[in-house]
Amino acid sequence: MNIIHFKYWFDRFKDTEFLFIAGPCSAESEDQVMTTATALEKIPLVKVFRAGVWKPRTSPDSFEGYGKGALNWLRLVKERTRLLTTVEVAKAEHVEQALESGAVDILWIGARTTGNPFSVQEIAEVLRGVDIPVLIKNPIFPDLKLWLGAFERLYKAGIKKLAAIHRGFYPMIKQKLRNIPMWEVPIELKTEYPQIPIIGDPSHIAGVTDYVGEIAQKYLDFNFDGLMIEVHPDPTKALSDARQQLTPEQFSNLISELHFRRPDFDREFVDKLEKYRMQIDSIDYQILQLLSQRMDIVRKIGKYKNEHDISIFQLHRWKQIVISRMKTGLRLGLDKDFIRNFIQIIHKESINQQFKVKKNGKKNKK
Repeated sequence: MNIIHFKYWFDRFKDTEFLFIAGPCSAESEDQVMTTATALEKIPLVKVFRAGVWKPRTSPDSFEGYGKGALNWLRLVKERTRLLTTVEVAKAEHVEQALESGAVDILWIGARTTGNPFSVQEIAEVLRGVDIPVLIKNPIFPDLKLWLGAFERLYKAGIKKLAAIHRGFYPMIKQKLRNIPMWEVPIELKTEYPQIPIIGDPSHIAGVTDYVGEIAQKYLDFNFDGLMIEVHPDPTKALSDARQQLTPEQFSNLISELHFRRPDFDREFVDKLEKYRMQIDSIDYQILQLLSQRMDIVRKIGKYKNEHDISIFQLHRWKQIVISRMKTGLRLGLDKDFIRNFIQIIHKESINQQFKVKKNGKKNKK
């Protein structure tokens, strides 16, 4: 795919090596939109203002955006600031209204829509012959082919200004982060298709502001092409995703603390060795996340045992763990001694965690 890199989309991007997109999860009012945009305009690195006009939500009782009327607020952003604007579109009607309004410079396709080839094709047909950049978020589940399929559909419709947004993947088990990064997926996309810029969305991976900075730095360390971060003038009053939105001041501080590596878009993304190292980093990160989740569950088990006066060590359960994990590990090609040592280390820490729970329980009773 002969995709045009974002730095050549607009004249004002010609000196841009890293793209910052920021703004509220949802456009909630003219005052909220303009307050945020005015604050973001003062941050030179921010080039694009984002705001949800149509919000695909799980529950119909959730705020689903103000729709077409909110496009008027984005037009004011274009008229009164230097910022470009971008909105999410999920169907042909959204695209048509966004284009007719003249208020939108860039479109983005959300994770739910990317996972539906019919919806993507519908959007592609409406955009046929239209010269506008489109950002495509990864689908909810880690299916690289499905993600690439969305690019192919738009590319075949004549859209050459394309970029990816990595926002993580839906976790089957509840964890600290809202979505699992699974860094190896965007790394593989970037390695196999270096012409596709990738913009990171730490807000949707984090789910809470506590982790946004850490994840944003990870994107820079992986030499991705930009960041999309949610910013709201008063997140406590946000109508959607309140916990993951930064204030303009917090966002400005986050940018000042980021460590920017020297970008080089003229070379291939990474050589093979670096690619493998990045994949290892990604997998190690996920292993640690899963171990943290496991210990959270272990502590809950310890609390339950303590409340019901059940012994911490259960021999029958331990034997089951050893047999089942050994079978699985051997089937996956792992060394027998390695599996045994790994299981023993985890089990030892699990016992320690349960003893701590019991000890704390005794202190509280006193």
